[in-house]
Amino acid sequence: MSHESSSKPMYEQIFEDLLHQIHSGKYEPGERIPSEKELGEIYKVSRITSKKALELLTQEGIIVRQPGRGSFVAEDNSDAGSQSGYLLGTKGRREADKLLIGLVMTDFGDSYGTGLIYGMEEASRTHDAYLVLRRSLGEPAREEEAIKGLLELGVDGLIIFPAQGEYFNAEILKLVIDRYPLVLLDRHLKGISASSISTDNAAAARQLINYLFTLGHSHIALLTTPPQDTTAIEDRIEGFIQAHAESGIVVDRELWIQEIMATLPTAFTPENKLREKERIKRHLQDHPQITAIFALEHNIAQLAYEAASELGMDIPGDISIVCFDSPEYTGGFLFTHMRQRQEEMGRAAFENVLKLKKGEAVPPKVMLEAELITGSSTGRVRS
Repeated sequence: MSHESSSKPMYEQIFEDLLHQIHSGKYEPGERIPSEKELGEIYKVSRITSKKALELLTQEGIIVRQPGRGSFVAEDNSDAGSQSGYLLGTKGRREADKLLIGLVMTDFGDSYGTGLIYGMEEASRTHDAYLVLRRSLGEPAREEEAIKGLLELGVDGLIIFPAQGEYFNAEILKLVIDRYPLVLLDRHLKGISASSISTDNAAAARQLINYLFTLGHSHIALLTTPPQDTTAIEDRIEGFIQAHAESGIVVDRELWIQEIMATLPTAFTPENKLREKERIKRHLQDHPQITAIFALEHNIAQLAYEAASELGMDIPGDISIVCFDSPEYTGGFLFTHMRQRQEEMGRAAFENVLKLKKGEAVPPKVMLEAELITGSSTGRVRS
């Protein structure tokens, strides 16, 4: 394969290689070509990749696939391969085609996600390309379906905001193995050598907790969704612990709630929010020493605010609340929070996918600083 084709998805490279071999006479009409398994071994790719190359050849009328026998060169394929943008011995796609980048993300809203999309959409306009979005709602099955669907659509690269969960999606691993243009957004996946762009969550959490320390708070509750193998959450918890260690303050895990589910995309219902709010109320009543709450995301901070208010507590007089992200343009209550550089993250993710498509190197892990924004939810501890 040529260096020019190295930035293309592997299935396109295999397609073009086989197309060239057929038209150059290596495989005559009626002759069998290598199977999915054989192509996988030749090109060192997964069978799903080699299968897609064969499917493209079939769609173009270049080969005929016979169940149980294999794939054979079509008897009349002289004009094949030129009907859908694939040209023999050239760049593969018509040069007039626009680049198409797929985006798979859990969900988005005012507090987080919309800014990411703004940044990516702006970058797509700058580079005369298009962005196609699918939400996974945090479900691995939906994420897998979205990835497969976008690949079938023929996107030139993917940006993926991985679903929360104990295991990363196997489809992502296949993309990494196949050296497909891929950038992970907001978090990185352990053991996966894929390019990622995120906030420096540990440093941001450390800065936020140190700010609470300056206000005299030392009994701080931590409220989060399940943290297992979700690096953004794990890093924020690590920053929380580091800040305590550096200040010589003991971390009291009895003040934590680590299984808040109501803010996850598939569970964000009035019934679930009411149940979690009651749980936070009981937690505050059982631990009256709490003077501040560190919520790892805005929606959890909102639940904590409502729970404390319904208990008759004044914010920030009786209790302070901090979080990551807080909409500043909705006219609502502004929490003291760490503002992530969402639009910059989105732009960088889109541009890095384009670089990978061209075969250029990009940093494996980019982490951006967040900014501390002081809102109305924090104050000094009452004596």
